Amino acid sequence: MSTPPTPQMPPQMPPQPAQQQYPPHQQHLPPQQQYAAQQQYAPPQGHPGQPPAPSAQPAPGTAVPGAGRSHFGHALLSEWTKIRTVRSTMWTLVLMFVLTVGIGLLVAAALSGEDYTGMPLLSSGLFGLMLGQLCIITLGVLVITSEYGTGMIRTTLTACPHRGRVLLAKAVVFFLLSFTMTLAATALTALFTSSLLSGQTVPPEDWDDPVMKDSVENGELVASSGHWLGATVGAALYVALLGLLGLAVGALLRHSAGAITTMVGLVLLPLVLALFMMVDSLSGLRDALIEYSPLNGLASLYRLPFQGGTDTGWPLLGLLAAVTVAALVAAYAKLTATDV
Repeated sequence: MSTPPTPQMPPQMPPQPAQQQYPPHQQHLPPQQQYAAQQQYAPPQGHPGQPPAPSAQPAPGTAVPGAGRSHFGHALLSEWTKIRTVRSTMWTLVLMFVLTVGIGLLVAAALSGEDYTGMPLLSSGLFGLMLGQLCIITLGVLVITSEYGTGMIRTTLTACPHRGRVLLAKAVVFFLLSFTMTLAATALTALFTSSLLSGQTVPPEDWDDPVMKDSVENGELVASSGHWLGATVGAALYVALLGLLGLAVGALLRHSAGAITTMVGLVLLPLVLALFMMVDSLSGLRDALIEYSPLNGLASLYRLPFQGGTDTGWPLLGLLAAVTVAALVAAYAKLTATDV
């Protein structure tokens, strides 16, 4: 019995590389130019069917060519862009400016018709700033709590993982902005007040008054250089520090309403409590609450302390700065130790 013949398979040809296609305008070029075009349009080298190797990614924290390393200036620019493009910032600062200048001018105009005000020359600016400072405190809280409320803080910390840098940039941008705007408002109020009230005649019995002794020259009401410094630069620093303290409290509480309520209570509650401490046994506590209250510190810079005397307000300004720094350190510790 014969074996059937084995069917012959056609010989397989090795795979031929795909013929290089040239643009129509290069198909009739000389061989040398066709070779140059082939090198220009050649596909990436590699095994057939294997995707090209991905490009190497830089390690985290390394500099990217043409981009450079991230630094504190980038964080400052980012925070400045955010704070100036939010509508609430503009409206809050405008309201602070209107309250400070408007109420200060109204008080100065009302006192200008009298022969003697009984107060230092620039003290009428205090009444507008007592309300205007609440706007700065509110803005300081919202600078950070608004990001927690909207979830934007996650994007911020992703773009800048250095959390201390983020907090410091927020603090620097807000402090410079609030100080500049408050200084402009207090300086304008002081100029108008001085033009309306300077030159009033002070009775001789008030020349030796502890509050007025530095405000009298040749029997007329004047303002010394120390008065001008306290009513402008000192008051602006005090209000800006209160706003910065509000930012630190906002970073600790991470809730707008709670942080604003806490700051308003811190500013107003000491004096409110002191008003109800009428018994003699609480006189020491009452005097301490009045002396160290934020409003008394601000009034002392205008040479109008609530308890009388000659306190200029600068020691209380230093105390407020120390408290603000401590609150910022606590906010940094919480920001780095907890998740957003």
